[in-house]
Amino acid sequence: MAENTTDQPLVDVEEVYSRTEKYLEENRKSLAIILGAILLMIVGYFAWAKLYVEPKEKDAQREMYMAERYFERDSIDKAINGDGNFSGFKQIVEEYGVTKSGNLAHYYLGISYLKKGEYQKAIEQLNEFDGDDMIVSSIAIGAIGDANMELGKVDDAIEHYLKAAKSNDNKFTSPIYLMKAGLAYEDKKDYNNAVKVYEQIKKDFPETTEGRDVEKYLARARTLSGN
Repeated sequence: MAENTTDQPLVDVEEVYSRTEKYLEENRKSLAIILGAILLMIVGYFAWAKLYVEPKEKDAQREMYMAERYFERDSIDKAINGDGNFSGFKQIVEEYGVTKSGNLAHYYLGISYLKKGEYQKAIEQLNEFDGDDMIVSSIAIGAIGDANMELGKVDDAIEHYLKAAKSNDNKFTSPIYLMKAGLAYEDKKDYNNAVKVYEQIKKDFPETTEGRDVEKYLARARTLSGN
């Protein structure tokens, strides 16, 4: 006959408590050091953010103002290097990289290099940009695609175009980068994938400029694919 164990506890609570108490007693000094280190890190982070990053952010915003104005006026060299009185994006990313403005300067600097035809520098800066704005982050990824396309790296360009279209799905940038992906597929004579991309534009974004124009691209890709 099997022994009845229903009344036997699965865990000896008193023993576990005793062991825990013993462990804490034996390691009290070590635990205190660990907790103190964690607390010091937390206090240090907030002090760094308040006393260092915040003042830097204010300075960066002042410097960004003129660089952005030059960018808008298409004075790209001054936007990048400054005008002797105000910093350009290049100096801002070097001096204020820890700030939000410094992060945004990576985006502007990357686009500026793209406009100048310095494609590898554009890629490097745009990869440094960490954007949370839906449109701007998509444009940054798509711009990396543009730079790769100019460098003849068609597969890398397609990868970034598709990523830009998908990462923040919207009616403004997504059809633009899907269209670029389709044209890039055609550039490498991959007409089957071009058809798929054009069909996606037709299905998901029919009311956009790309959606209204896509039929002619779709017809061409279908003809060239043999389907």
